[in-house]
Amino acid sequence: MIEPQVILVDKNDQEIGIMPKLLAHQQGQLHRAISVFLFDLEGNWILQQRAGAKYHSSNLWSNTACSHPLPNEKTKDAAQRRLVEEMGIDCSLEKAFSFIYRAELDNNLIEHELDHVYIGFTSQIPHPNPDEVSAWRLVDYSILDEDVKENPENYTEWFKLVYNKVNLFASVSKTYLKN
Repeated sequence: MIEPQVILVDKNDQEIGIMPKLLAHQQGQLHRAISVFLFDLEGNWILQQRAGAKYHSSNLWSNTACSHPLPNEKTKDAAQRRLVEEMGIDCSLEKAFSFIYRAELDNNLIEHELDHVYIGFTSQIPHPNPDEVSAWRLVDYSILDEDVKENPENYTEWFKLVYNKVNLFASVSKTYLKN
């Protein structure tokens, strides 16, 4: 099996090369990523607990789906693909924002990503892939916010960095969808 490749980028998201995913995380190379945050129609967050076999951040709670675009794949297409592969959900997604972060992780790995964040609303029930997801849950933002503050070690680094910003964007989007 060929190791998955990630797209190396500069701080302006201009592609500068391709590298094996594990090597990029070992060296802390800036690369393109996607994160999907889904909400049910009541505004509850759909979270996943990463599978125990993941090579980093295993068993931590995180957003609904996340990964890296394949070479020559658009970020929205990657977001849609991974949402289906991880959670068995296919729904409309909206680009919210992008951000760059760098975090030291377990197993001596470094996440250094330009992350494209997508959000969506769905009435679908997740059917997670057990190779990717060990559990999922619906949670209200106020309960989530309290839990992240009291138990930050239970959440992925990228999730903790953006969940408040995602909440603001999702609140505006949900209001727009109701009108």
